[in-house]
Amino acid sequence: MAKGDDDAIELEIDGHPVRVTSPGKVLFPERGETKLDLVRYYLAVAEPIMRAMGGRPVLMQRYPHGATGSSFFQKRVPDNAPEWLETTIVSTPNGTTSRALVAADLAHIAWAVNLGCLGFHVWPAHAADPEHADELRIDLDPQPGTTFDEARAAAADVRALFDELGIVGRPKTTGNRGIHVYVRLLPRWDPIQVRAAAVAVARELARRNPALITDAWWKEERGERIFVDFNQNAPHKTVFGAWCVRAREGGQVSTPFAWSELDTIDPDAQTIATVPARVEELGDPWADMPLEPQSIEPLLAMSERDLAGGLQDAPWPPVYPKMPGEPPRVAPSRARKKDT
Repeated sequence: MAKGDDDAIELEIDGHPVRVTSPGKVLFPERGETKLDLVRYYLAVAEPIMRAMGGRPVLMQRYPHGATGSSFFQKRVPDNAPEWLETTIVSTPNGTTSRALVAADLAHIAWAVNLGCLGFHVWPAHAADPEHADELRIDLDPQPGTTFDEARAAAADVRALFDELGIVGRPKTTGNRGIHVYVRLLPRWDPIQVRAAAVAVARELARRNPALITDAWWKEERGERIFVDFNQNAPHKTVFGAWCVRAREGGQVSTPFAWSELDTIDPDAQTIATVPARVEELGDPWADMPLEPQSIEPLLAMSERDLAGGLQDAPWPPVYPKMPGEPPRVAPSRARKKDT
């Protein structure tokens, strides 16, 4: 190791040399964790994180001045990247392509950390099979006036629905206020079909518990409820990765947990400092998820039922072209003003 905190060091990780510059640079001020501490965290959770995101393209969120500084998203791998770095071509909704990092092994993660990456946003497909989305991601997003407790209750509703349909979902904290529930899928469906399944889930949950859950895309209609963000499953969308460290002062981790922990898990306590010991003690609650790929046919049947009953497709984000069957892309309040 180098003599001073600001001297670069070189680590051998998964057979690749990874240079870490300014290893003593503090990234998380609450406890003073450094860039090297972050690399060591990822090495400590190597097996679970590679099970969750290995082989997938990632969008890097870089914080050059640490967790409390400004950030920017970087989809393109810089031209001066090492030759061993694995990349793949991804595209945006408007068709623009870029060369993105693939989370091929821990060396790739550490390389990105050296660039100040404090957030890995992961594609729902593997780089080797970009046409099939093999993860359904149910994003339970607390709206203003709600807390993590409401997200817990919404997650319990997700589990109950999935139990009825014979689907196994796996929860994780987002590293902030919400909860994600993942379903690993057979590689049979494209992202548009997976999004249709997510829309069906959101609508069914909102029908069953409208006081707690909303599927309203427009913020003015959501109220103090948990929004099921179905558009996180739209083509080219990424979601913050499992076991990844958020850019918060305490270095909170987006942490997979068992359903038995739903009522007790404290998202703020899952940090770069605590999660390695948690994994050592409890193991990886998602360990068998890749071994149990599932079908979304029950959810697609719900989607077809809704469309046959007169519902249109749910609104898409503004960066997407107008989609078949989509309602007018205008907020309800603006639509009412036009009609008066």
